[in-house]
Amino acid sequence: MPVPWFLLSLALGRSPIVLSLERLVGPQDTTHCSPGLSCHLWDSDILCLPGDIVPAPGPVLAPTHLQTELVLRCRKETYCDLCVRVAVHLAVHGHWEEPEDEEKFGGAADSGVEEPRNASLQAQVVLSFQAYPTARCVLLEVQVPAALVQFGQSVGSVVYDCFEAALGSEVRIWSYTQPRYEKELNLTQQLPALPWLNVSADGDNVHLVLNVSEEQHFGLSLYWNQVQGPPKPRWHKNLTGPQIITLNHTDLVPCLCIQVWPLEPDSVRTNICPFREDPRAHQNLWRAARLRLLTLQSWLLDAPCSLPAEAALCWQAPGGDPCQPLVPPLSWENVTVDKVLEFPLLKVHPNLCVQVNSWEKLQLQECLWADSLGPLKDDVLLLETRGPQDNRSLCALEPSGCTSLPSKASTRAARLGEYLLQDLQSGQCLQLWDDDLGALWACPMDKYIHKRWALLWLACLLFAAALSLILLLKKDHAKGWLRLLKQDVRSGAAARGRAALLLYSADDSGFERLVGALASALCQLPLRVAVDLWSRREMSAQGPVAWFHAQRRQNLQEGGVVVLLFSPGAVALCSEWLQEGVSAPGAHGPHDAFRASLSCVLPDFLQGRAPGRYVGACFDRLLHPDSVPALFRTVPVFSLPSQLPDFLGALLQPRAPRPGRLQERAEQVSRALQPALDSYFHPPGTPAPGRGLGPGAGDGT
Repeated sequence: MPVPWFLLSLALGRSPIVLSLERLVGPQDTTHCSPGLSCHLWDSDILCLPGDIVPAPGPVLAPTHLQTELVLRCRKETYCDLCVRVAVHLAVHGHWEEPEDEEKFGGAADSGVEEPRNASLQAQVVLSFQAYPTARCVLLEVQVPAALVQFGQSVGSVVYDCFEAALGSEVRIWSYTQPRYEKELNLTQQLPALPWLNVSADGDNVHLVLNVSEEQHFGLSLYWNQVQGPPKPRWHKNLTGPQIITLNHTDLVPCLCIQVWPLEPDSVRTNICPFREDPRAHQNLWRAARLRLLTLQSWLLDAPCSLPAEAALCWQAPGGDPCQPLVPPLSWENVTVDKVLEFPLLKVHPNLCVQVNSWEKLQLQECLWADSLGPLKDDVLLLETRGPQDNRSLCALEPSGCTSLPSKASTRAARLGEYLLQDLQSGQCLQLWDDDLGALWACPMDKYIHKRWALLWLACLLFAAALSLILLLKKDHAKGWLRLLKQDVRSGAAARGRAALLLYSADDSGFERLVGALASALCQLPLRVAVDLWSRREMSAQGPVAWFHAQRRQNLQEGGVVVLLFSPGAVALCSEWLQEGVSAPGAHGPHDAFRASLSCVLPDFLQGRAPGRYVGACFDRLLHPDSVPALFRTVPVFSLPSQLPDFLGALLQPRAPRPGRLQERAEQVSRALQPALDSYFHPPGTPAPGRGLGPGAGDGT
């Protein structure tokens, strides 16, 4: 790949030292070695297979030091390639083993050792060279005469001419023997780059400045450099003349590299990766990283670049407490990007989450099973530890630590410890993990909470009965007492969280998963969410119409809100009802609650009873609020996630939190919803629209 001399002079400078680089004539690779040594270069390249380290049978030659030098390989006087000359310094390592029976056999043993000790040493030295997009391995045969064999001493060096490399590229060189007796040597060197390619920052933007002549035609490519596997191209375009390419800082990742080359036959390609140490690039890498659930027990980490990380399971209890790592009894697992991983689980649970750490810092946490199994449950995780002679102990995982059972502590698990042990023995707890050293069990707590609520409601009923007797005696004050009682009931419902009923059209399975993610995210707020996804068994038994009527009646009695989640399918169904006034028989499935609900939703809108009871919503990039039929726009219609704060404020009325707290909750819901949005709008393996790199994101001058 010959390069004009004026380009090399631009890259290397015009100092006498640089311009006096040695010039090699001819395309053939050669080798030479120190005086006294003999060396030979194999005619062709070999496969780069270092193999495992094996014990040395005696004294062996081993590489001890690598040294590089830039030279020029010229086809013509003014057309040269930049070339890397590599010198490998060798030394004698190891020693002869003394015969165990030397005294027993006397002179016979000595005569058998003299010949190998006086023999010369031979070695096959491998040089491995890597510089994107090329990689080579060559084999050098070296022989050292017996007179130079001195244990632990250097015997000289062998020089290889040479590895061709592109201007601006990073070259990596390894050296080892075949077979390999010691760990390979390695060396990394950054070659000088052409000055007409420069990277500069301007606020939130990054500029690629290419100062070339107006007549120069060149190609520009952006790619993600991968440690394992081929590079991933991101953008490519042929350009002319000087250019300024603008990149947004959110597009920067550590493995983003730039390749530039003149549009000429056999032209040299210049590669630079300028963002490897950029803090913003590393932050963007973790923002773009996603945990993706493949099956109920397998998942992978999806990220643009390779990164050092380890993952472990944690238990997320409802209420906002930190997720508690399950290490021990489980252990941290090394994570490789785009490699499928599995945790040794018997069953999965919505409260199980995955934490990903890098350099002992938590970078990513997702509850992968919450969308498919519903919101977090108020279950207690029991940790069983097994010891020798069938000894075992149990403790309940709580925010304060693991509480031994039975215990006299004042924690909730300690107070219910006897009941939890009974549930465990009767098989009412779900076993999540089992090993020789222990097990994990998830025990439900809702029935104990229901018992406490039952006692509370019984007390309320007794109080209401006594109050009724008093009201009979004081008829004139009955209305006032009833008004106060109604306010108390509403206040109690508000303290338990406002009820929210989600109605949607099941356009496809992907949209159903998106709705499930939204419902799970809303459950993290003081809201009691009902959605047909979580009540399929009840809906099948009652029918969609009866199920919706019961849910709507209970919702409105408690002062709740009905959320109409519009999609293209929902808009089509609403338009059909508004035009025909009735649904076609048999046109919907057994679980289509949205179509069934229109029979009593429409009268509320037509008679003006919808404001305050209904709220509309749709997803950004899927449906614009103006596409919703005008009748349903008599109530607020919010676009998600761009209008999440206003949407949550409408749901939490009349006890909406202050603006700062509302914004925090909106960010919390947005983070929980974002993986489902990415999976729906950008399925794996397809580029994200609108996030291309290059002139589409900037301008050229």
